[in-house]
Amino acid sequence: MYFHEFDFDDDLLDGIDAMGYTTATPVQEQVIPIILSGRDLIASAQTGTGKTAAFLLPTMQNLLTHTHDAHQINSMIIVPTRELAVQIAQTLEGMSYFTNISSIAVYGGGDGASFALEKKALSSGADIVICTPGRMIAHLNMGYVKLEGLKYLVLDEADRMLDMGFHDDIEKIISFLPKKRQTLLFSATMPAKMRNLAMKILHDPAQINIAISKPPEKIIQEAFVVNEDQKVPLIKMILEKRKTETVIIFCSRKQNVKTLTQVLKRSKFSVEEIHSDLEQDKREQTLLDFKNRKLKILVATDILSRGIDVEDIDLVINYDVPNDGEDYIHRIGRTARAATDGTAYTFISPKEQNRFVRIEELLGHPVTKAPVPEELGPAPQYTPKMRRPGGGGGHGHSGGGKPRHGHHSGGGGKRPSQKPAGRSNRP
Repeated sequence: MYFHEFDFDDDLLDGIDAMGYTTATPVQEQVIPIILSGRDLIASAQTGTGKTAAFLLPTMQNLLTHTHDAHQINSMIIVPTRELAVQIAQTLEGMSYFTNISSIAVYGGGDGASFALEKKALSSGADIVICTPGRMIAHLNMGYVKLEGLKYLVLDEADRMLDMGFHDDIEKIISFLPKKRQTLLFSATMPAKMRNLAMKILHDPAQINIAISKPPEKIIQEAFVVNEDQKVPLIKMILEKRKTETVIIFCSRKQNVKTLTQVLKRSKFSVEEIHSDLEQDKREQTLLDFKNRKLKILVATDILSRGIDVEDIDLVINYDVPNDGEDYIHRIGRTARAATDGTAYTFISPKEQNRFVRIEELLGHPVTKAPVPEELGPAPQYTPKMRRPGGGGGHGHSGGGKPRHGHHSGGGGKRPSQKPAGRSNRP
Protein backbone atom coordinates (compact mmCIF):
# COMPACT_ATOMS: atom_id res chain seq x y z
CA MET A 1 0.00 0.00 0.00
CA TYR A 2 1.32 3.45 -0.91
CA PHE A 3 1.31 6.30 1.59
CA HIS A 4 -0.69 8.57 -0.71
CA GLU A 5 -3.57 6.07 -0.42
CA PHE A 6 -4.09 7.14 3.21
CA ASP A 7 -5.26 10.55 1.98
CA PHE A 8 -2.76 12.39 4.18
CA ASP A 9 -2.42 16.18 4.14
CA ASP A 10 -0.30 17.37 1.20
CA ASP A 11 2.35 18.94 3.45
CA LEU A 12 2.67 15.67 5.37
CA LEU A 13 2.97 13.70 2.12
CA ASP A 14 5.73 16.10 1.02
CA GLY A 15 7.68 15.21 4.18
CA ILE A 16 7.16 11.48 3.65
CA ASP A 17 8.27 11.80 0.05
CA ALA A 18 11.35 13.89 0.93
CA MET A 19 12.47 11.14 3.31
CA GLY A 20 12.28 8.62 0.50
CA TYR A 21 9.35 6.58 1.81
CA THR A 22 6.76 5.20 -0.61
CA THR A 23 5.15 1.99 0.66
CA ALA A 24 3.70 1.16 4.08
CA THR A 25 4.76 -1.80 6.18
CA PRO A 26 2.12 -4.34 7.30
CA VAL A 27 1.81 -2.79 10.76
CA GLN A 28 1.35 0.66 9.18
CA GLU A 29 -1.33 -0.65 6.81
CA GLN A 30 -3.33 -2.07 9.71
CA VAL A 31 -2.73 0.56 12.37
CA ILE A 32 -2.98 3.89 10.54
CA PRO A 33 -6.67 3.56 9.51
CA ILE A 34 -7.63 2.58 13.07
CA ILE A 35 -5.86 5.59 14.57
CA LEU A 36 -7.37 7.92 11.98
CA SER A 37 -10.82 6.60 12.94
CA GLY A 38 -10.27 7.77 16.52
CA ARG A 39 -10.29 4.39 18.29
CA ASP A 40 -7.97 3.43 21.10
CA LEU A 41 -5.44 0.77 20.10
CA ILE A 42 -3.27 -2.01 21.47
CA ALA A 43 -0.65 -3.03 18.92
CA SER A 44 1.77 -5.89 19.42
CA ALA A 45 4.60 -5.56 16.92
CA GLN A 46 8.19 -6.72 16.94
CA THR A 47 11.07 -4.33 16.44
CA GLY A 48 11.75 -3.14 12.90
CA THR A 49 8.12 -3.26 11.74
CA GLY A 50 7.77 0.50 11.25
CA LYS A 51 5.59 1.17 14.29
CA THR A 52 7.11 4.62 14.94
CA ALA A 53 5.69 5.96 11.68
CA ALA A 54 2.52 3.95 12.32
CA PHE A 55 1.63 6.21 15.24
CA LEU A 56 3.41 9.42 14.19
CA LEU A 57 1.78 9.80 10.78
CA PRO A 58 -1.89 9.52 11.82
CA THR A 59 -1.24 11.65 14.91
CA MET A 60 0.24 14.38 12.72
CA GLN A 61 -2.65 14.00 10.26
CA ASN A 62 -5.16 14.47 13.07
CA LEU A 63 -3.33 17.55 14.31
CA LEU A 64 -3.29 19.02 10.81
CA THR A 65 -6.99 18.39 10.13
CA HIS A 66 -8.65 18.82 13.55
CA THR A 67 -8.89 21.95 15.64
CA HIS A 68 -6.69 22.10 18.72
CA ASP A 69 -5.33 24.70 21.14
CA ALA A 70 -1.84 25.88 20.20
CA HIS A 71 -1.27 26.92 23.83
CA GLN A 72 -1.76 23.37 25.13
CA ILE A 73 0.14 20.11 24.78
CA ASN A 74 -1.93 18.21 22.25
CA SER A 75 -0.11 14.87 22.01
CA MET A 76 2.20 12.98 24.35
CA ILE A 77 4.43 10.03 23.44
CA ILE A 78 5.92 8.25 26.47
CA VAL A 79 9.00 6.09 25.87
CA PRO A 80 11.39 4.17 28.15
CA THR A 81 14.76 5.68 27.17
CA ARG A 82 16.39 8.93 26.10
CA GLU A 83 17.74 7.26 22.98
CA LEU A 84 14.28 6.27 21.83
CA ALA A 85 12.95 9.77 22.57
CA VAL A 86 15.71 11.29 20.41
CA GLN A 87 15.13 8.78 17.62
CA ILE A 88 11.39 9.47 17.47
CA ALA A 89 12.04 13.22 17.58
CA GLN A 90 14.40 12.92 14.60
CA THR A 91 11.87 10.91 12.60
CA LEU A 92 9.16 13.40 13.48
CA GLU A 93 11.35 16.31 12.42
CA GLY A 94 11.79 14.84 8.96
CA MET A 95 8.15 13.94 8.45
CA SER A 96 6.85 17.27 9.73
CA TYR A 97 9.36 19.36 7.73
CA PHE A 98 6.73 21.06 5.55
CA THR A 99 4.09 21.43 8.26
CA ASN A 100 3.73 23.83 11.18
CA ILE A 101 3.63 21.00 13.75
CA SER A 102 5.72 21.83 16.80
CA SER A 103 7.39 19.17 18.95
CA ILE A 104 9.87 18.72 21.74
CA ALA A 105 11.75 15.77 23.24
CA VAL A 106 11.77 15.83 27.04
CA TYR A 107 14.33 13.55 28.70
CA GLY A 108 16.90 13.57 31.48
CA GLY A 109 20.64 13.80 31.21
CA GLY A 110 20.85 17.34 29.88
CA ASP A 111 21.89 20.57 31.53
CA GLY A 112 19.91 23.40 33.09
CA ALA A 113 19.48 25.10 29.73
CA SER A 114 17.70 22.10 28.22
CA PHE A 115 15.41 21.88 31.25
CA ALA A 116 14.54 25.56 30.80
CA LEU A 117 13.71 25.01 27.12
CA GLU A 118 11.51 22.07 28.08
CA LYS A 119 9.74 24.17 30.71
CA LYS A 120 9.06 26.93 28.19
CA ALA A 121 7.48 24.50 25.71
CA LEU A 122 5.51 22.58 28.31
CA SER A 123 4.09 25.76 29.83
CA SER A 124 3.26 27.55 26.58
CA GLY A 125 2.14 24.66 24.38
CA ALA A 126 3.43 22.12 21.84
CA ASP A 127 1.71 19.86 19.35
CA ILE A 128 3.70 16.74 20.19
CA VAL A 129 5.78 16.00 23.31
CA ILE A 130 8.02 12.92 23.35
CA CYS A 131 9.12 12.15 26.90
CA THR A 132 10.64 9.68 29.32
CA PRO A 133 8.54 9.08 32.45
CA GLY A 134 10.92 10.41 35.09
CA ARG A 135 11.64 13.67 33.32
CA MET A 136 7.97 14.35 32.63
CA ILE A 137 7.09 13.77 36.29
CA ALA A 138 9.81 16.25 37.29
CA HIS A 139 8.02 18.89 35.20
CA LEU A 140 4.53 17.85 36.31
CA ASN A 141 5.52 18.22 39.95
CA MET A 142 6.24 21.89 39.30
CA GLY A 143 2.71 22.58 38.15
CA TYR A 144 3.15 24.39 34.83
CA VAL A 145 2.57 21.62 32.26
CA LYS A 146 -0.44 22.46 30.07
CA LEU A 147 -2.27 19.15 29.65
CA GLU A 148 -5.94 20.18 29.78
CA GLY A 149 -6.22 20.06 25.99
CA LEU A 150 -4.35 16.81 25.37
CA LYS A 151 -6.08 14.69 22.73
CA TYR A 152 -3.60 11.89 21.91
CA LEU A 153 -1.48 9.66 24.16
CA VAL A 154 1.01 7.07 22.89
CA LEU A 155 2.86 4.54 25.06
CA ASP A 156 5.74 3.11 23.00
CA GLU A 157 7.78 0.07 24.09
CA ALA A 158 5.26 -0.25 26.92
CA ASP A 159 6.51 -3.68 28.00
CA ARG A 160 10.02 -2.29 28.36
CA MET A 161 8.75 0.57 30.52
CA LEU A 162 7.06 -1.90 32.86
CA ASP A 163 10.22 -4.04 32.98
CA MET A 164 12.19 -0.93 33.94
CA GLY A 165 9.86 -0.20 36.85
CA PHE A 166 7.91 2.72 35.34
CA HIS A 167 4.42 1.36 36.07
CA ASP A 168 3.67 3.84 38.88
CA ASP A 169 5.21 6.72 36.93
CA ILE A 170 2.99 5.98 33.93
CA GLU A 171 -0.13 5.87 36.08
CA LYS A 172 0.86 9.15 37.72
CA ILE A 173 1.35 10.89 34.37
CA ILE A 174 -1.99 9.57 33.13
CA SER A 175 -3.69 10.94 36.24
CA PHE A 176 -2.89 14.45 34.94
CA LEU A 177 -4.44 13.82 31.52
CA PRO A 178 -8.02 14.40 30.33
CA LYS A 179 -10.09 11.23 30.48
CA LYS A 180 -11.46 11.95 27.02
CA ARG A 181 -8.51 11.26 24.72
CA GLN A 182 -7.26 8.71 22.20
CA THR A 183 -4.76 6.28 23.73
CA LEU A 184 -2.40 4.06 21.72
CA LEU A 185 -0.30 1.34 23.34
CA PHE A 186 2.56 -0.31 21.43
CA SER A 187 4.42 -3.27 22.88
CA ALA A 188 6.58 -6.10 21.57
CA THR A 189 5.05 -8.52 24.09
CA MET A 190 1.75 -8.66 25.97
CA PRO A 191 2.33 -10.17 29.44
CA ALA A 192 -0.44 -10.15 32.05
CA LYS A 193 0.75 -6.93 33.70
CA MET A 194 0.63 -5.20 30.33
CA ARG A 195 -2.98 -6.28 29.74
CA ASN A 196 -3.92 -5.09 33.23
CA LEU A 197 -2.46 -1.66 32.49
CA ALA A 198 -4.24 -1.56 29.13
CA MET A 199 -7.60 -2.32 30.76
CA LYS A 200 -7.09 0.66 33.08
CA ILE A 201 -6.14 3.28 30.54
CA LEU A 202 -7.77 2.32 27.22
CA HIS A 203 -11.42 2.42 26.18
CA ASP A 204 -12.73 -0.36 23.93
CA PRO A 205 -9.40 -0.65 22.06
CA ALA A 206 -8.85 -2.28 18.72
CA GLN A 207 -6.18 -4.96 18.95
CA ILE A 208 -3.55 -5.64 16.31
CA ASN A 209 -0.91 -8.36 16.45
CA ILE A 210 1.92 -8.28 13.91
CA ALA A 211 3.96 -11.44 14.43
CA ILE A 212 4.56 -12.87 17.85
CA SER A 213 7.93 -11.83 19.19
CA LYS A 214 10.21 -13.82 16.91
CA PRO A 215 13.21 -12.63 14.92
CA PRO A 216 12.67 -11.94 11.21
CA GLU A 217 13.23 -14.97 9.02
CA LYS A 218 15.82 -13.02 7.03
CA ILE A 219 18.29 -13.04 9.95
CA ILE A 220 20.93 -15.76 9.71
CA GLN A 221 21.61 -16.81 13.31
CA GLU A 222 24.75 -18.66 14.39
CA ALA A 223 26.40 -19.25 17.74
CA PHE A 224 30.01 -19.94 18.75
CA VAL A 225 30.55 -22.09 21.85
CA VAL A 226 33.78 -20.71 23.33
CA ASN A 227 35.74 -20.25 26.50
CA GLU A 228 35.57 -16.74 27.94
CA ASP A 229 39.19 -16.00 26.98
CA GLN A 230 38.48 -16.96 23.34
CA LYS A 231 35.87 -14.23 22.84
CA VAL A 232 38.25 -11.34 22.14
CA PRO A 233 40.45 -13.16 19.59
CA LEU A 234 37.35 -14.57 17.89
CA ILE A 235 35.70 -11.18 17.60
CA LYS A 236 38.88 -9.73 16.08
CA MET A 237 38.95 -12.50 13.48
CA ILE A 238 35.29 -11.93 12.57
CA LEU A 239 35.67 -8.15 12.30
CA GLU A 240 38.81 -8.45 10.20
CA LYS A 241 37.01 -10.79 7.82
CA ARG A 242 33.96 -8.50 7.62
CA LYS A 243 35.76 -5.15 7.92
CA THR A 244 33.71 -3.42 5.23
CA GLU A 245 30.43 -4.06 7.07
CA THR A 246 28.50 -2.19 9.75
CA VAL A 247 28.44 -4.05 13.06
CA ILE A 248 26.83 -3.68 16.49
CA ILE A 249 28.38 -5.66 19.34
CA PHE A 250 26.19 -6.09 22.42
CA CYS A 251 27.63 -6.67 25.89
CA SER A 252 25.58 -7.29 29.02
CA ARG A 253 27.77 -5.15 31.27
CA LYS A 254 29.16 -1.64 30.85
CA GLN A 255 32.63 -2.75 31.89
CA ASN A 256 32.72 -5.29 29.07
CA VAL A 257 31.70 -2.54 26.63
CA LYS A 258 34.51 -0.26 27.81
CA THR A 259 37.18 -2.98 27.86
CA LEU A 260 36.25 -4.45 24.46
CA THR A 261 36.11 -1.02 22.82
CA GLN A 262 39.62 -0.18 24.01
CA VAL A 263 40.94 -3.55 22.81
CA LEU A 264 39.43 -3.04 19.36
CA LYS A 265 40.68 0.54 19.14
CA ARG A 266 44.22 -0.67 19.85
CA SER A 267 43.76 -3.06 16.92
CA LYS A 268 42.87 -0.06 14.70
CA PHE A 269 39.20 -0.88 14.17
CA SER A 270 36.73 1.96 13.50
CA VAL A 271 34.83 1.56 16.77
CA GLU A 272 33.11 3.56 19.52
CA GLU A 273 31.09 2.67 22.61
CA ILE A 274 27.62 3.54 23.89
CA HIS A 275 26.48 3.05 27.48
CA SER A 276 24.81 5.03 30.23
CA ASP A 277 28.05 6.42 31.70
CA LEU A 278 28.65 8.59 28.64
CA GLU A 279 27.39 12.16 28.41
CA GLN A 280 24.22 12.48 26.33
CA ASP A 281 25.82 14.63 23.61
CA LYS A 282 28.61 12.07 23.18
CA ARG A 283 26.11 9.24 22.82
CA GLU A 284 24.09 11.18 20.26
CA GLN A 285 27.17 12.11 18.23
CA THR A 286 28.37 8.50 18.23
CA LEU A 287 24.99 7.30 17.00
CA LEU A 288 24.94 9.96 14.30
CA ASP A 289 28.43 8.96 13.11
CA PHE A 290 27.31 5.33 12.96
CA LYS A 291 24.17 6.18 11.00
CA ASN A 292 26.21 8.29 8.58
CA ARG A 293 28.74 5.45 8.12
CA LYS A 294 31.62 7.49 9.55
CA LEU A 295 31.90 4.72 12.11
CA LYS A 296 31.82 0.98 11.30
CA ILE A 297 31.45 -0.68 14.70
CA LEU A 298 29.39 0.15 17.80
CA VAL A 299 29.93 -1.65 21.10
CA ALA A 300 26.88 -1.16 23.28
CA THR A 301 24.85 -2.29 26.25
CA ASP A 302 21.17 -3.15 25.86
CA ILE A 303 20.46 0.59 25.86
CA LEU A 304 20.63 0.22 22.05
CA SER A 305 18.69 -3.03 21.69
CA ARG A 306 15.25 -1.44 21.38
CA GLY A 307 13.85 1.41 19.41
CA ILE A 308 16.95 2.70 17.66
CA ASP A 309 16.30 2.92 13.95
CA VAL A 310 19.55 2.45 12.05
CA GLU A 311 19.19 0.96 8.58
CA ASP A 312 21.44 -1.54 6.83
CA ILE A 313 23.29 -3.05 9.80
CA ASP A 314 25.06 -6.10 8.38
CA LEU A 315 26.02 -7.93 11.55
CA VAL A 316 25.00 -8.10 15.21
CA ILE A 317 27.33 -9.87 17.65
CA ASN A 318 26.21 -10.89 21.11
CA TYR A 319 29.53 -10.82 22.97
CA ASP A 320 27.58 -12.00 26.03
CA VAL A 321 24.43 -14.12 25.94
CA PRO A 322 21.49 -11.78 26.70
CA ASN A 323 19.63 -12.16 29.97
CA ASP A 324 16.46 -13.48 28.33
CA GLY A 325 14.89 -14.37 25.03
CA GLU A 326 13.17 -11.03 24.54
CA ASP A 327 16.48 -9.18 24.85
CA TYR A 328 18.03 -11.61 22.35
CA ILE A 329 15.26 -10.96 19.83
CA HIS A 330 15.52 -7.20 20.23
CA ARG A 331 19.30 -7.26 19.92
CA ILE A 332 19.42 -9.30 16.74
CA GLY A 333 16.45 -7.33 15.40
CA ARG A 334 18.86 -4.43 14.82
CA THR A 335 19.91 -6.25 11.64
CA ALA A 336 17.74 -7.38 8.70
CA ARG A 337 15.64 -4.22 8.91
CA ALA A 338 13.18 -3.31 6.16
CA ALA A 339 14.16 -5.11 2.94
CA THR A 340 17.69 -6.11 3.88
CA ASP A 341 19.19 -9.36 5.12
CA GLY A 342 21.46 -9.66 8.14
CA THR A 343 23.51 -11.96 10.33
CA ALA A 344 23.60 -12.42 14.10
CA TYR A 345 26.38 -14.21 16.00
CA THR A 346 26.25 -15.13 19.68
CA PHE A 347 29.26 -16.11 21.81
CA ILE A 348 28.36 -18.73 24.43
CA SER A 349 30.76 -19.42 27.30
CA PRO A 350 30.27 -22.53 29.49
CA LYS A 351 28.51 -20.56 32.23
CA GLU A 352 26.12 -19.02 29.66
CA GLN A 353 24.94 -22.28 28.07
CA ASN A 354 21.86 -22.75 30.25
CA ARG A 355 20.79 -19.19 29.51
CA PHE A 356 21.15 -19.72 25.78
CA VAL A 357 19.17 -22.96 25.69
CA ARG A 358 16.23 -21.06 27.20
CA ILE A 359 16.52 -18.61 24.31
CA GLU A 360 16.41 -21.53 21.89
CA GLU A 361 13.22 -22.71 23.62
CA LEU A 362 11.63 -19.33 22.92
CA LEU A 363 12.77 -19.42 19.30
CA GLY A 364 11.31 -22.90 18.90
CA HIS A 365 14.46 -24.32 17.31
CA PRO A 366 18.17 -24.69 18.02
CA VAL A 367 20.57 -22.10 16.66
CA THR A 368 23.36 -23.35 14.39
CA LYS A 369 26.62 -23.87 16.29
CA ALA A 370 29.42 -22.62 14.03
CA PRO A 371 32.90 -24.17 14.28
CA VAL A 372 35.44 -22.22 16.33
CA PRO A 373 38.66 -21.61 14.32
CA GLU A 374 41.33 -24.20 15.21
CA GLU A 375 43.98 -21.55 15.87
CA LEU A 376 42.02 -20.42 18.93
CA GLY A 377 42.57 -23.77 20.60
CA PRO A 378 40.09 -26.36 21.91
CA ALA A 379 36.55 -25.07 22.44
CA PRO A 380 34.03 -26.43 24.93
CA GLN A 381 31.10 -28.64 23.95
CA TYR A 382 27.54 -27.35 24.03
CA THR A 383 26.06 -29.33 26.91
CA PRO A 384 23.45 -27.20 28.68
CA LYS A 385 21.62 -28.83 31.58
CA MET A 386 18.28 -27.56 30.29
CA ARG A 387 18.79 -28.75 26.73
CA ARG A 388 15.55 -28.95 24.77
CA PRO A 389 14.43 -32.31 23.31
CA GLY A 390 15.98 -32.81 19.90
CA GLY A 391 18.37 -29.89 20.49
CA GLY A 392 21.86 -29.48 19.16
CA GLY A 393 22.81 -28.10 15.80
CA GLY A 394 20.40 -26.90 13.21
CA HIS A 395 19.76 -23.89 11.06
CA GLY A 396 18.65 -20.67 12.61
CA HIS A 397 17.81 -18.77 9.46
CA SER A 398 15.42 -17.49 10.22
CA GLY A 399 8.13 19.63 11.72
CA GLY A 400 8.52 21.87 12.00
CA GLY A 401 9.03 24.43 9.25
CA LYS A 402 7.44 26.81 11.73
CA PRO A 403 8.66 25.91 15.22
CA ARG A 404 7.23 27.76 18.21
CA HIS A 405 10.08 27.01 20.61
CA GLY A 406 13.83 26.87 20.20
CA HIS A 407 14.04 23.20 21.22
CA HIS A 408 11.34 22.12 18.79
CA SER A 409 11.95 20.16 15.66
CA GLY A 410 12.15 22.22 12.55
CA GLY A 411 14.35 22.90 9.66
CA GLY A 412 13.02 25.72 7.59
CA GLY A 413 10.23 25.98 5.12
CA LYS A 414 11.76 24.89 1.84
CA ARG A 415 11.95 21.45 0.38
CA PRO A 416 15.31 19.67 0.68
CA SER A 417 17.10 19.38 -2.63
CA GLN A 418 17.90 15.72 -1.99
CA LYS A 419 16.37 12.92 -0.01
CA PRO A 420 18.19 12.13 3.23
CA ALA A 421 20.90 9.56 2.61
CA GLY A 422 20.75 5.98 3.75
CA ARG A 423 16.96 5.68 3.89
CA SER A 424 14.83 2.75 2.79
CA ASN A 425 11.50 3.14 1.12
CA ARG A 426 9.74 2.40 4.40
CA PRO A 427 9.68 4.38 7.63
